[in-house]
Amino acid sequence: MEFVEEFPKNFMWGAATSAYQCEGAALEDGKKENQQDVINRQIHEEYGYADASVTTDHYHHYKEDVALMAEMGFQSYRFSMNWSRILPDGVGEPNPKGVQFYHDLIKELRDHNIEPIVTMWHYDLPMALVEKYGGWRDRQIVDDFEYYARFILNEYKDEVKYWLTINEQSIVVNYIDRKNLISKEDMFNPKFRWQANHYMNLAHAKAAIAAHEIVKDVQVGAALDTAPYYAASSDPKDVMAGKNANAMKNYFYMDAYFKGIYTPSVLAYLKRQGLEFEIQDGDMDIIKKGSENMDFLGINYYQSACMKAPTPGAARRFKQNNKIGKGGKVTYEIQPDFYEGCHNDFLQDTDFSFPIDPDGLQYVLEEINDRYGVPVMICENGFGAYDKLEKDGSIHDPYRIEYIREHIKAMKRAIANGVTIIAYNPWSAFDLLSTSNGIAKRYGFIYVDRTDDEERDCKRYRKDSFYWYQRVIASNGKNLE
Repeated sequence: MEFVEEFPKNFMWGAATSAYQCEGAALEDGKKENQQDVINRQIHEEYGYADASVTTDHYHHYKEDVALMAEMGFQSYRFSMNWSRILPDGVGEPNPKGVQFYHDLIKELRDHNIEPIVTMWHYDLPMALVEKYGGWRDRQIVDDFEYYARFILNEYKDEVKYWLTINEQSIVVNYIDRKNLISKEDMFNPKFRWQANHYMNLAHAKAAIAAHEIVKDVQVGAALDTAPYYAASSDPKDVMAGKNANAMKNYFYMDAYFKGIYTPSVLAYLKRQGLEFEIQDGDMDIIKKGSENMDFLGINYYQSACMKAPTPGAARRFKQNNKIGKGGKVTYEIQPDFYEGCHNDFLQDTDFSFPIDPDGLQYVLEEINDRYGVPVMICENGFGAYDKLEKDGSIHDPYRIEYIREHIKAMKRAIANGVTIIAYNPWSAFDLLSTSNGIAKRYGFIYVDRTDDEERDCKRYRKDSFYWYQRVIASNGKNLE
């Protein structure tokens, strides 16, 4: 089909990271622990993957990292602020060194003409709040999130224009045990997920409202994991399963963000299943006001998914990803009487069982534009693989180049069909810690020399994809060879 040759003149090229996955310095300069520090220690003990104490040491390498971003030609960099680095106890007194770190990072970016795109929360809830009342299990988190949001909005209001409130709310719901420290009682209580989701919607809405009150010319969004959910066949029961999955896993979040409502068919399903969550008087007014303060949607896109009619009598089950790479497998999600996940035999998979589907990115971009008519920003999109550092310091990653090339082509087709895309920030700028797969699963354009077993000196090396992406940016997406 027709597609644009290059991207709009004001389009921003860059990449993304998150604080707990790259910063390290987990207990340095006044920072206290967050739940990802604890969760990744547990994963380290279970699987042997690196924990979050050092990761790829961006905290001490940020100037070098920004210089490498500038060398690639970045015009944007999407990163997150570590709540417990700024407010070690979640609320109350700020940590001066933590606050200053982000001033320094933003200044370094600005000095290299790179636009900072800041995520307020990327899974790393302060342990102080988890220990105090259980984090997202308690309504108090809504007010504490607003306190944190208002603090950073006021602190960095003259330095940051683009703000993302919450990263991948749907992933938090679907992988609640990997994104939150929760009790066994909550883990086996599927109702807990939907109540936590409601609190996230309230927290997001209050942060979006605050951003428009505090920051001049602000642009507010949220980064949402998105995928098209295809029917496994033309059997009407499979088609209905695909429709139900799209409603529950995409629109239930987007409708709250942009319409201020909960998708009726999903809400009715939750009620039938005994999963109805508490909505207090005035809650939907807050969520509605929040939707009126949304300027764009952040898209995190890695894969599509396939759905079939659920097996009669099958118990509820949430998806478990492939945690070991080659030889690993996926356990697919089941929502009784709604849908069941399955493999898509028409697509190839990565070593970590992610279906490779660039057309799916075009699908979700056009679906969002047709349904909501809002600009989008690609906040994550990337290829995790076992990269090899050669003796001469080179890293050959043609698979990553091919993956990103085809997804850029999909973006071009979507733009030709009327979609407004603000920026492309693939995952990730440099190698970092994957919560599920450690350091071994690498995403970056920049190789960081360490392993799950050895921290080493975290020396940076340019991958082949570094030089390829440099040429893509220089041509504004015209040269993809």
